[in-house]
Amino acid sequence: MADIAQGTGSSAAGPKLAILAGGGTLPARIAEAVRGRGREVFVVAFDGHTDPQTVVGLPHLWSRFGAAGTILRRLHEEGVGEVVLAGPVKRPSFTELMPDWRTARFLARVGTRALGDDGLLRAVVREVEEDGFRVVGLHELLRELLTVAGPVGRLVPDAEAERDIARGIEVARALGALDVGQGAVVQQGIVLAVEAIEGTDAMLGRCAGLTRPGLGGVLVKVKKPRQDRRIDLPTMGVTTVERAAASGLRGIAVEAGGSLLVDRAAVAEAADRLGLFVVGIEIPQ
Repeated sequence: MADIAQGTGSSAAGPKLAILAGGGTLPARIAEAVRGRGREVFVVAFDGHTDPQTVVGLPHLWSRFGAAGTILRRLHEEGVGEVVLAGPVKRPSFTELMPDWRTARFLARVGTRALGDDGLLRAVVREVEEDGFRVVGLHELLRELLTVAGPVGRLVPDAEAERDIARGIEVARALGALDVGQGAVVQQGIVLAVEAIEGTDAMLGRCAGLTRPGLGGVLVKVKKPRQDRRIDLPTMGVTTVERAAASGLRGIAVEAGGSLLVDRAAVAEAADRLGLFVVGIEIPQ
């Protein structure tokens, strides 16, 4: 796909923003919101991860993950001041990276310190900032996406669901402390599944054959204890609700102030229609 060049610079609305775009709709939502405030954007789209519709009509660069030198050089050429990471990506293997010299130097420096997703992303953020850019979080650009405490739809968890939520928080935070994942599914006190590199959707798919008779389980998602809020906050939307329902769950609990809720009204409608509760939970830090 061809690159598009459409000017550089900044405005009174803020410095030019580069969106490192993963999958889903978040990158496009950010671009629309930022441009609506009169701010310039530039999108870095990744082969095999970014939805091609994300970059339609926007200045952009298609790249592979291993081309860090090319990406950073282009951001400087475009006059970018700030960078945001948005949308899920399937973590590439080292062989898939096909590193250029800049990426090879980065991988040699971080070594095994970045084996977990959070460790790798923190190392990426440091690399980008050392090159002169400021990395910002999604919640700084779209504050309305932050999950607030309380129910999203009409339904609320009962006493047994509250116990499952408490157990899920305990398990998910333990996973997060090891930089493994952000979520767990608990039913009647039994841990049915935990999230690792496969992601939430695949974890929910596994649960379909593991549910026990009786009241359904609960999906719990929380940020990792030492997580940088600018990167990889737990995110859920309508698809998560639909897959939780298809897996036989009866509710979802996500961390208030530490997760992103994409399209709250649509999530509430889907939860009510499918008979699930969705609730923002406050977690002592």
